[in-house]
Amino acid sequence: MKIIIASDLYWPVINGVSTFARSLAKGLADRGHEVLVIAPSQNGKKYKEVDGNYSIARTATIIFPFFQNYRFSPSPYSEVKKIISEFNPDIIHTQSFLMIGQAVIKYGQKYNIPIVSTNHAMPENLMDNLKLLAPVSRPINFMLKKYIVRIHLKTDYFTMPTQSAIDLFDLSNNKWKVPIEAVSNGIDLSKFSVGQPPKNVIEKFKIPTNSPIITYVGRVDAEKHISVLVHAFIHVLAKQPAHLLIVGDGTDSGNLKELVNVSDISDKVTFTGRVSEQEIIDLHKVGTVFCMTSPVELQSIVMLEAMASGQPVVAVDAGPLKELCQNKRNGYLCETDNDKEIARALERIISDPSLRASMSKESVAIAATHDIKKTLDRFEEIYTSLINLRT
Repeated sequence: MKIIIASDLYWPVINGVSTFARSLAKGLADRGHEVLVIAPSQNGKKYKEVDGNYSIARTATIIFPFFQNYRFSPSPYSEVKKIISEFNPDIIHTQSFLMIGQAVIKYGQKYNIPIVSTNHAMPENLMDNLKLLAPVSRPINFMLKKYIVRIHLKTDYFTMPTQSAIDLFDLSNNKWKVPIEAVSNGIDLSKFSVGQPPKNVIEKFKIPTNSPIITYVGRVDAEKHISVLVHAFIHVLAKQPAHLLIVGDGTDSGNLKELVNVSDISDKVTFTGRVSEQEIIDLHKVGTVFCMTSPVELQSIVMLEAMASGQPVVAVDAGPLKELCQNKRNGYLCETDNDKEIARALERIISDPSLRASMSKESVAIAATHDIKKTLDRFEEIYTSLINLRT
């Protein structure tokens, strides 16, 4: 098959959308398909590049100020039209509802090409970073949610990473003609496993080895509620020694570092900043327990990676996170923004080696059901069925 994957967020930007889209592109190319990704340029100008076994067509961009290191394409329609007409794909799979996503839907329909769409976005992912709009965020979030659904329902097949995500968007009772299905983002289980972290990673980031490590990996932006994790960590320190490892970068990094400084716990917290793909794999092996305080996840690839690496998890009981963090099996679910309850959950795990070992084993078992191979299998089936309907 000739497959176009379109995404308004893409590598080297680090987040769940870009991680999945790149894994999908590489995985499909590994299976012999010809894959072309349409994604925003990293320098403002349009260009083409090769990423291993597939190609990327980059559209012209401007800087988007609300997410670090992110550029977006304000009007990619003419570029997308040319890319699609020249590549002549059998199928298009869009990962976003923004401008590139809308452009590929428009021209996919014009050229009678089947289109699959996957939604990874919650309105809060944007609104929590736009503080000036905070007073009216609730009605805007409601309207954005309806808008996101409307864009995706223009396609031939609509997927989300979890059933809980489908429920969050009120799509469980499908009243539309478009099929809607939960298909896990999946992770490459060959990369993530239980084991000791390499010494060079420990040394590079000066991570202590004499106390339990609480980890967070991902974007460091406001909607992730990482300040709640910092406050929970302060409660943990009042009971026992521990260290907090925050892997990643984002628009909220400065605020979090200031919070850590004024709380006088700088020596107990490590901010790695932006790291490489291999370092993420290695740093997942460092943690005693992984903590996700974000209430706006539609699955959480980084939590899956942590689980596959043997970490128990503590998460907020919001949306799809309960599908991965199964309360009292491989971790604990807590009330959103309840730093004291989160602290108690973290304390239980890091203070009880046998509990930690049991939950670690369960995390690995749950993660094993989200192998990217199964995801690739399902999307190949969806693509084939849609292509056959057009022939």
